[in-house]
Amino acid sequence: MRSIQYGTQEIFFELQRSGRKTLAIEVHPDSSVHIIAPEDSTLQDINQKVEKRASWIIKQQQYFEQFLPRTPERQYVSGETHYYLGKSYLLKVSSGSVNQVKLKAGKLEVICKDEIKQETVKKLLAQWYYQHAEKKFNTLALEAYSKFKEYNFEMPKIEIRRMAKRWGSCNTIDKIILNPEIIKASSKCIEYVLIHEMCHLVITNHDSKFYNTLTSVMPTWQKWKNKLEQNLS
Repeated sequence: MRSIQYGTQEIFFELQRSGRKTLAIEVHPDSSVHIIAPEDSTLQDINQKVEKRASWIIKQQQYFEQFLPRTPERQYVSGETHYYLGKSYLLKVSSGSVNQVKLKAGKLEVICKDEIKQETVKKLLAQWYYQHAEKKFNTLALEAYSKFKEYNFEMPKIEIRRMAKRWGSCNTIDKIILNPEIIKASSKCIEYVLIHEMCHLVITNHDSKFYNTLTSVMPTWQKWKNKLEQNLS
């Protein structure tokens, strides 16, 4: 996975080498960008060609994004449905002596000190999700790593970072970055993202070997990929 900076936007793309003579740029319906480059192309040359087509790439992504299902804009008021680990919870907002968030009796309760404000509720929920994501991601990462015993790589570092269009990414050396938003999906969906990114520590590109490895480690990966995209897109 590589990227270029285009103005204020960062364009991520997956690079694949082939025997073709010219470079091809594909934008898929999930907004992912795939570059198929000749074997002898330099990274500098590839980056320059992606940058040259950046305007077209962004227009294609915007075209496809209009067809993706959208999560309704949150108002952070009582009665809304919010998700955690694949389950839906009714939001209950109230005032109290301390700022606090807790799961209780099938509800996600947010207690605001003094006055209830939308921004306060949003911030408290974001902090709560982040704290739970940090703990859950590390637990699931250890479980996912245990399935790669036959491969020679160390347990990668897990970093949490918000990303506009990605659930996860891997530097292909020693680190996996996860979007905290996926804490709203089921554990199996999170496991899929972790296993997908760990496969990049074995095979960097999305070629047939990559998908063969992914399938051998998690035969049902397509099911959880689809579920993740349907629920959180």
